[in-house]
Amino acid sequence: MNMRSLLSSVLIGAVASARSMTPMATIATARLAHRKTPGELFLLDRPLFKYGALAMGLGELAGDKMKTAPDRTVFMGLLARVMSAGIAGAALAPRGKEKAGAAVAIATAVPLAYLTLAGRKQAMAKIGQTKSGLIEDALVVAAGSAIVALSTQPKPNMPVQMSYR
Repeated sequence: MNMRSLLSSVLIGAVASARSMTPMATIATARLAHRKTPGELFLLDRPLFKYGALAMGLGELAGDKMKTAPDRTVFMGLLARVMSAGIAGAALAPRGKEKAGAAVAIATAVPLAYLTLAGRKQAMAKIGQTKSGLIEDALVVAAGSAIVALSTQPKPNMPVQMSYR
């Protein structure tokens, strides 16, 4: 198996290490924009899951700045990363390689969660929880959005809007 074909899955796992719900939220956004993932993904085609993923992504961005927010390496935080990275990693893997995509995304997300937490704690000590969280949010959402945008294509039979302004 060519590891380059799973690069998007690895990268979305890195995104999940810092923000557990961002991978699914970015894929849900892509689905709303009528974009097709390489791997099969039926879960986020259902409105409940699609809009739920968006709401959870937004909620996580807000909740992360709270003083009571738990570390990303607590059991529930790691479980959320495993689930989100697995779903997103499978969706971004080539068709027929979804299980491998899920596995490499999870294998990236879990250990990197400890590294991104250490980095965040250093940033919090220097610039505070809110500022460090907003900077991390911007970086993670931008990375997740770019990975998903570069890894998806318009669904067939969907008109492509072009602007020549």
